[in-house]
Amino acid sequence: MKIRPLLVLLGAAAALTACNTSSPRPVPVAATPAQTGVEGSWSDPNGIISTFQAGTFTTRTTDSNQLLASGTYVNTSPSLVEINMTSLVRKTQSKVNCALVSQNQLNCTSDAGSQFTLARRM
Repeated sequence: MKIRPLLVLLGAAAALTACNTSSPRPVPVAATPAQTGVEGSWSDPNGIISTFQAGTFTTRTTDSNQLLASGTYVNTSPSLVEINMTSLVRKTQSKVNCALVSQNQLNCTSDAGSQFTLARRM
């Protein structure tokens, strides 16, 4: 066999071998998206659970799941939420403005001036 065709065949074989990888490629894993906005469950330092879901707001006790307050909410900006709620315990209506200061903390002020913080439940 002549040397030149042998070198061409060896070069082609080497090129084909370089294209074939023996280890499989890693499959990309989709990361769990970080929660945005206020949708979901939140708790206050006393263990009261507040839930924001599709414009509806509820607050319940953790021990008996008793409904304490309910109402509606509106996102006035990406980081501000206005809640209109009725306290079933006090039989009063109030407005609460909340600021989403991080994905896991909501600082709120009622129209009476009381302030409280909610932490996202994971």
